[in-house]
Amino acid sequence: MSAKIKIIPFGGVRENGKNMYAVDVNGGIYILDCGLKYPENELLGIDVVIPDWDYLRENKDRIVAVFLTHGHADAIGALPYFLSEFNVPVFGSEMTVALAKISVANEPKVKNYDDFHVIDEKTEIDFGDVVVSFFATTHSIPESLGIVLKTDEGRIVYTGDFKFDQTAQPGYQTDYARLGAIGQAGVLALLSDSANAENPKMNASEQELAEAIEETFHYRDGRIVVACVASNILRIQQIFDAAVKTGRKVCLTGQDLEKIVHTAMDLGKLSFDDDLLITPEQVEALDPTETVILQTGKMGEPIKALQRMANKQEKQLNIQPGDLVYIVTTPSHAMDTTVAQTRDMIYRAGGEVKAISDELNSSGHAYKRDLQLMLNLMKPQYLIPIQGEYRLLNAHAQAALELGMPADHIFILAKGDVLTYADGKMGLGDGIDVSDTMIDGIGVGDIGNIVLRDRKVLADDGIFIAVVTIDRKKKQIVAAPKITSRGFVYVKANKDLMQESSDIICKTVQNNLDNKEFDWGHLKQDVREHLSHYLFDQTHRRPVILPVIMEVNQHHRRTGKSKTAKAAQSEAKPATKGHQTKGQKAQKAKSADQAPSEHPKSKNHRRRRRNNHATATDKKD
Repeated sequence: MSAKIKIIPFGGVRENGKNMYAVDVNGGIYILDCGLKYPENELLGIDVVIPDWDYLRENKDRIVAVFLTHGHADAIGALPYFLSEFNVPVFGSEMTVALAKISVANEPKVKNYDDFHVIDEKTEIDFGDVVVSFFATTHSIPESLGIVLKTDEGRIVYTGDFKFDQTAQPGYQTDYARLGAIGQAGVLALLSDSANAENPKMNASEQELAEAIEETFHYRDGRIVVACVASNILRIQQIFDAAVKTGRKVCLTGQDLEKIVHTAMDLGKLSFDDDLLITPEQVEALDPTETVILQTGKMGEPIKALQRMANKQEKQLNIQPGDLVYIVTTPSHAMDTTVAQTRDMIYRAGGEVKAISDELNSSGHAYKRDLQLMLNLMKPQYLIPIQGEYRLLNAHAQAALELGMPADHIFILAKGDVLTYADGKMGLGDGIDVSDTMIDGIGVGDIGNIVLRDRKVLADDGIFIAVVTIDRKKKQIVAAPKITSRGFVYVKANKDLMQESSDIICKTVQNNLDNKEFDWGHLKQDVREHLSHYLFDQTHRRPVILPVIMEVNQHHRRTGKSKTAKAAQSEAKPATKGHQTKGQKAQKAKSADQAPSEHPKSKNHRRRRRNNHATATDKKD
C-alpha cells in the first residue's frame, strides 16, 4: 500500500529564520527543526517570533517526535515554547542537544523536561512507517546534521543549514559518500537550504577566515570588540586561537555566552587555556592592545548589543574612542538597515567598524554551485527550496532549472501550504492557517496585528489625549477639556490647534449629551472621528486619539437636621451678618454637641454627603 505524504512548512519559507517543517506520513507527524527568528524593524518592541502551532494543537496526538539539525537559534530557538505545549521526544546530536537543554532550562514551564535523545550520523530510528536516519554536514557549528525520512514511496531529505568546504576540520566535515548513497537509493523530495542561493561566488574556506581574524588581531593597536553569534562555535574557536597567537585576553559578555562556551568546552568542541578568559573588571587593568571583548548579545544576537555599547547603555563595557568593532558574523539581508545604523552609532562613539564579510565571502550557507552539487548528489524527484526570502527560494529554483529539473517538480511554498504526495504525484492540497506568534517579554502570542499597528502609529504620529468632565444628569460639560499630546505636536507652539480641538470636543460631547439615546461608546467614537478629521486636515498626521470621559455627580443629598438643632440655630441667628456674640457661639456649639446623641445617624449622613458630593468615574470602552 502506498504511503500518503504531506509536507507542511510552519516557518522558514519566504522569510529568514524560524525553520520548522512537518512531514506527515500515514498520519504520523515528524517535526524537522523548531526555530525562531529575530524581529524586523516594523515589529516594534517584539523580542522574537516563533511559528504558530494551531494545526499541531489540533493534531497533537499524532506528533511522533522533533528532529533537530543543529544548535543555532533558527533551528532550536522555539523549542522551549513548543515543549511547554507538546510532550514529545527530541532528537539531535550531542552538541545540539546540549544547546537545546540550555535554551529549555530558561523556560520555567519545561525546565524539568528530560526526553532528549542523542544521535549521530550513523543512527537509524525505526518508527514503523518511517525510518529516520542522518548525515553529517558542514556548518559553523559542530555536529550539524541533515535528516532522511525513509518511506515506502522514497526518501524525504532535509539538509538543514549546510555548505561544502574541503578544508573543514573533524566535527565539521561533510560525508560525501553518504550523500551519494542516499541519492542512489532514491530521493522523493529534497528540502534544501536557500539562504545563500543568490550568491554566485564561492564561499571562503574556514582556514582563510581564521587567517583573516588572526591578521586583524595582529595589526590592530587598541581594544577589539568582536561581534559574533553565541552559538557559532567554530568562529569562537577561531577568535580564541587568534587571541592566543597575538597575546590578547578574551572577555566574555553575558551569561548565555558563558554557558555555551563552557558547555562546548566540556564536550570537547572548544579548546583553550584557563587563563585566556578575563572578567569585565580585569579589562580596565590591562593595556588595550592586550584585550578582546567578545559580544554576542541577548539570545546570541550581537547587533542590538553593539547599539547599546555605542550608546553607553551597558553597565560595564561600552565603546571607547580607538576601539575596533570587528563583526565576524554575517547578518541576514533583512538586517542591512539595522547594521548600517549600528555602524553609524559606533563611529559616533569614537570607534571603527570592520566586517569580515567586507573582505571575504564568509557565509555558512551553500552558494549557487554548492546547491547544484547537492542536487546532483541527491537526484531528487521534487525540490522544495526552504530557508530564505522569496527571491532566495526563486534563485534556488533557477539553479535547479539549469540542471534540467522540470519546473513543475519545483515547489516554492508559503507558510501553511500543504504539499501532498499521493498516487505517484506531488501537488498542492488545501492549505492551513499558519501565522506568526510574537514573543514580547513573558507574553507569548498576546501581541497581535492590532497592537503592532497601534505601536507603529504611536511611533509615527504620536498620541493625543483629551480628558473631559461631564454631568450627564444636567446634560452639561463641567470642566473644559484638558488636552495632552506626546509625539504629535509641541503644544505650546500650537495653541490655536489645541483651542480649536478643544472646541470640537466640547461641541461633540454636548451633542451627545443632548441626545436622548446617550451611549458612552458612541460618545468616544464620535470624539475620535471628529478630532481625527480635523487633526489630519491641519497636520496630515493621524495620532492615536484617546478620549477620557469623566462623569461627576453634582446631585448630592441634603443631610437631615434635628428640630432641636434647627430651633437652636433659629434662635441664635445673629442680628448682623458675619458677627456672633459669645452666647450665640456657645449655643451653636451646644446644639452641635446634642445632635449626635439625639440623632445617632446624622454622622453617617454627613459621611454619605461627603462621598456623594462629587463622584468621578472614568467611563472606559
